[in-house]
Amino acid sequence: MSQLTFLEKKDKKLINLKEASEWASQYLNRNVTISNISYLLQYGRINKYGNNGNPMLNAEELKDYYDSLNKEKRLKKILGDDLNWHLSFVEYTEAERTKHVHRLHPYKGKFIPQLVEYFLDSHIDEFKKEVYFQEGDIVLDPFCGSGTTLVQANELGMHAIGIDISSFNAMITNIKVEKHNLLLIAEAMHKLTARLKDFHKTRSNIIFEEHLLSELAKFNAKYFPSPEYKKKVAKGEINEDKYAIEKQNEFLGIYYALVEKYRIKIRQDKNDTFLDRWFLSPVREEIDFLSEELNTTIDNEDIQRVIAIILSRTVRSCRATTHADLATLKEPVTATYYCKKHGKMCKPIFSIIGWWQTYTVDTLNRIKEFDQLRTNTHQFCLTGDSKTTDIFEEVKKVNPEFAKILSRQKIRGIFSSPPYVGLIDYHEQHAYAYEIFGFERKDELEIGPLVKGQGKEARDSYVQGIAEVLKNCKRFFQNDYNIFLVANDKFNLYPKIAELSEMKIVNQFKRPVLNRVEKDRDTAYAETIFHLKEM
Repeated sequence: MSQLTFLEKKDKKLINLKEASEWASQYLNRNVTISNISYLLQYGRINKYGNNGNPMLNAEELKDYYDSLNKEKRLKKILGDDLNWHLSFVEYTEAERTKHVHRLHPYKGKFIPQLVEYFLDSHIDEFKKEVYFQEGDIVLDPFCGSGTTLVQANELGMHAIGIDISSFNAMITNIKVEKHNLLLIAEAMHKLTARLKDFHKTRSNIIFEEHLLSELAKFNAKYFPSPEYKKKVAKGEINEDKYAIEKQNEFLGIYYALVEKYRIKIRQDKNDTFLDRWFLSPVREEIDFLSEELNTTIDNEDIQRVIAIILSRTVRSCRATTHADLATLKEPVTATYYCKKHGKMCKPIFSIIGWWQTYTVDTLNRIKEFDQLRTNTHQFCLTGDSKTTDIFEEVKKVNPEFAKILSRQKIRGIFSSPPYVGLIDYHEQHAYAYEIFGFERKDELEIGPLVKGQGKEARDSYVQGIAEVLKNCKRFFQNDYNIFLVANDKFNLYPKIAELSEMKIVNQFKRPVLNRVEKDRDTAYAETIFHLKEM
């Protein structure tokens, strides 16, 4: 539907979901699906007309909604006019930004694959005026995280090496880039799922949760009808905070009566570890059961590692917290609560089975999808300290064939996102995984962790740490190397880092960071990609 036809039609007629999808896709210059439009209706972003069998919407309201989300105009006032909006990648859907293996496991602080592609691929434009990497080159990411650079290097026909101080991060990355026997993995998953279901049947929380869900559905239909409730909140007809507390307390009586009726043990006996504090007792029992089954019934190391990632992803989704606070934990939640994200009463997780089954299927599909794209190149993440790792020697230990290529042509350069000073404790974000799988933690070797803050001493230590990494790594580079570091340098630390590394900043690409996938997705900021070369 053309824009003119749409605007002519809006004053006289309502439009259906298909018409709205077609127009919005053209208006926004990206794919807007019928499901996207349905979401807007479901959550009260725009009014719904017609009936459930034939939902309709007002064209002008839809246009007004999208105009209100015109981020470029709004954010230029906040972030400045010197941004490269080509690097916002706003035209990509969330599915494209988290394609195939990139979403095998949640990870704070990772960049999107399109940003890596922009600098590694062979295109040029008004901002990127030369090609920095070619097929067959070796790319290094000394702050590997969950492996985005390595995965994209594979897609583009390049070799890549990652280094990360976290053993768990290295495992995530290596599972993404390695080839796996998916048939054997699927068989193992099926057996473990069957065993988990048998274990679950021996517990009393099945009938308890069914009864609880039934009571929640009746309560929410009466007091939080969708989308009417959210519309009233938006219009100020209901004081959300006051009303939510009142109804939350009202439902707690129903909840605790059910807990007592079915004799459900909510809290664990201990409160010493992350697993003790952040999981309800029924969930912890299932975690321990599945972990033991994984260790005792699966002999194949590769299958164990892939399923360990699925288990870890499942466990993360089953923490005793609100839906809104899943990314940043606050206090354990052990009872029903009002959920701001969904605008109704919600409950904590009492069983891991639902997420486990979802993630087993999703993981296999994502690995299969990447298998169709992968190239015959080498990628591997080393576990170690990038300030001291002898890359040649360590690669030789794990992949002699790749070591020969590395020795012959050396590393072409870096594409990486170093940790932001005082922002994230990288081991702590996966504390549950370290406890379940027994990985050794090396928190003391993290650069710029949250626990050290952002004061002068922390910033000085950060500068020294990043510079030491760059000085160590450049021993293994080709001449005329290229280094690209993605940073939100609000303390202006990178000029000093470059100086200490005996490098110079030859260019800066400033981009807006939009489309966050966590609860702060509407909070945008700018970051800079620093291009460094030998001084």
